[in-house]
Amino acid sequence: MKVALYGREFSEAFYNSFFELVKELSGESIDIIVFAPFYQFIGNELKINLKASELFYKEEELSSDVDFLFSIGGDGTFLEAVTYVKDKNIPIVGINSGRMGFLADISQGQVSEAIKAILNGKYYFERRTLLKLDTSNNLFGENNFALNELTVQKLETSSMIIVHAWINDEYLNSYWADGLIIATPTGSTAYSLSSGGPIVVPDSSNFIITPIAPHNLTVRPLVVPDNNILTLKVEGRSLMFKASLDFRLKLFDSSLELKISRADFTIKILKLENHSFYSTLRNKLMWGIDKRN
Repeated sequence: MKVALYGREFSEAFYNSFFELVKELSGESIDIIVFAPFYQFIGNELKINLKASELFYKEEELSSDVDFLFSIGGDGTFLEAVTYVKDKNIPIVGINSGRMGFLADISQGQVSEAIKAILNGKYYFERRTLLKLDTSNNLFGENNFALNELTVQKLETSSMIIVHAWINDEYLNSYWADGLIIATPTGSTAYSLSSGGPIVVPDSSNFIITPIAPHNLTVRPLVVPDNNILTLKVEGRSLMFKASLDFRLKLFDSSLELKISRADFTIKILKLENHSFYSTLRNKLMWGIDKRN
């Protein structure tokens, strides 16, 4: 078996859990490859002499024969890991080293149990769809996809912007707002949720269109099938605007047309047998945590 470790620096609160992770993996016949900056952190800060068979730094250095990629951090780290996996069909295992995580949903206290379950085949996979952004200037290059969302926002003014939206070339609306979010079902529990969008089950095959602080209160989030193509054009007092795909940010001007569609590959997320989307919702959002229950 070959596993990859991807992560960033984490706090001392996670040290013992990481030691457990290394102990469980090192006790098996497993080739371990590690993201190079993370390997330096492991050696310099944690003083662990991890026997890595390979190091990788760039996406192309991560071979497709890796059985699992462990993302160690929060949901932001998980989204970064997606840019290394892309269409290689490598399952991602989300280990949460910090606070609430919907993607990195294996908590600190579950690390040892989770590794044992994975080695014993007690898991299943969820396929998550992504969205793709196409522009005439190839704004995001090869990383023109997002697992969570595309967000369009104002840049340098307090004034609202206007985001004109079409679905399959049919005019939908002109959103007077601080911005607009196009989210996947996975992203429905991220920025879209904090902006008033609905929670959508991961396999729903939808896009969620969520305005950010809209001027007209009758403008509400809209859920549409993800086999549609959405087109956005932005105007406002500013010359430039912000577009973000998950954590990646670019600037663009009002002449650019943004086309959003479903990406032609999916991300495979490993889930433990006792984990589900609904149990994650209950635990992370603390549903039912009330003395009356």
